[in-house]
Amino acid sequence: MSHNGMEKIPISPKLTTNEKFFKDKVGLNESFDLGVRKITVLGKELNIYYVNGLCDTSYIIELLEELVHLNDVERRSSKVKEIVHNRLVHQQVENIEYLDEVVDQVLSGLIVVLLEGEDSGFVVDTRSYPGRNPEEPDTEKVVRGARDGYVENIIVNTALTRRRIRDERLRNEIFQIGERSKTDICLSYIKDVADPDLVDVVRKEVKSINIDGLTMADKTVEEFLIKQGYNPYPLVRFTERPDVAATHLLEGHVIIMVDTSPSVIITPTTFFHHVQHVEEYRQSPAVGTFVRWVRFLGIFASLFLLPLWFLMILEPDMLPEAINFVGPNEQSNIPIVIQIFLADIGIEFLRLAAIHTPTSLSTAMGLIAAVLIGQIAIDVGLFVPEVILYVAVAAIGSFTTPSYELSVANKIVRLIFLALVALFHAPGLIIGVTLFVLFLAGTRSLNTPYLWPFIPFSPKALMMILIRRATPGAKVRPSIVHPKNRFRQPE
Repeated sequence: MSHNGMEKIPISPKLTTNEKFFKDKVGLNESFDLGVRKITVLGKELNIYYVNGLCDTSYIIELLEELVHLNDVERRSSKVKEIVHNRLVHQQVENIEYLDEVVDQVLSGLIVVLLEGEDSGFVVDTRSYPGRNPEEPDTEKVVRGARDGYVENIIVNTALTRRRIRDERLRNEIFQIGERSKTDICLSYIKDVADPDLVDVVRKEVKSINIDGLTMADKTVEEFLIKQGYNPYPLVRFTERPDVAATHLLEGHVIIMVDTSPSVIITPTTFFHHVQHVEEYRQSPAVGTFVRWVRFLGIFASLFLLPLWFLMILEPDMLPEAINFVGPNEQSNIPIVIQIFLADIGIEFLRLAAIHTPTSLSTAMGLIAAVLIGQIAIDVGLFVPEVILYVAVAAIGSFTTPSYELSVANKIVRLIFLALVALFHAPGLIIGVTLFVLFLAGTRSLNTPYLWPFIPFSPKALMMILIRRATPGAKVRPSIVHPKNRFRQPE
């Protein structure tokens, strides 16, 4: 890959020429973290280029010891290059011929060894990126289950997946994307399960990303991959759990990992991928199904509870006798619809505040929010108590949604429903819900219908979503990703 359309510059046999290139182009001697170590091996000059902080110094010291030791044991010979190659004690040593490739590799944390009089050098992978150990991801906790999560290092992430799928057909293809950032992106799929057309589409889309840097990592990749526009619904699923990623690989999905990001992208996904959670699969099928139904209830409440309750206030005649106590008993000073919007946006304030509050202060913030604001707002007559109750239930419903992206999208839709009910009463809600379902049914993520298996209808797959099957009973892979190999249990 050439920089800014430059010609590829071959490595010069003169080390001083190469050093000048590094000084002019990369800022050798200007950047303190870029360095060169010069030694003599068997009478030949040898330069090692490195970036401090991205390499593991102990490896490099060991390599240098080996090379310097050559002076004591070897006779001078014409084959210095072969001897050096033999003595670079590392499992990943490759030949390199162009200076711009040398720059890319050195800036990625590898070291490059150049010899006087040779027009090619060696790249040694001594990378050791600063990072944290695999810990349980905050957003996807489980009661029982693996406590390791993906980290910001792509090498660790591919290793976490390999540990769960030791299949010789698991493929990890790596690309460098971004003219300036040269971020590593890895495409993972299982060769005889994933649909080759899907893999080709994803590979083509990833390779055609043209941008100077992927600082926001997987989010930027997702926006290039899926032309989402202003559709609030998440069209790919993010996960930080290797077990979730491995499950999807075995179902025939393609997974995209981006270096510097602890979440991986699962594609393609449907609406119902976002409403499932690991916890259901870590419990027995009966408990899993129960948990799932409760979760569905929560998601349903987060969307429809407030609009329905508000409709009942506007049209009390629609209420059956048995529940006609629903609705505010006392008159309030502020219209109910404004109260609902205020309370809903207030909860959004709290959510954002919780993200930005340091952990040590978050409990205090929660207390202020719950006790003071809620209670006093009712005493002052700003809110009817019922408004706070229903807004709180709807908010808890959005927190039961396993996918954070989906819960925010549902919140936006809920506010639109409320506005429609306020303006047009019952017809507003009916038309709103109809348009909502049509909108979701028309949405496609990488040619995958978003509401499958509900629209287009697939009874078997829908049963799998409504009822958590025991693993021995779930013999067939979901057909939506067109897996090449339909059956899970080998013949």
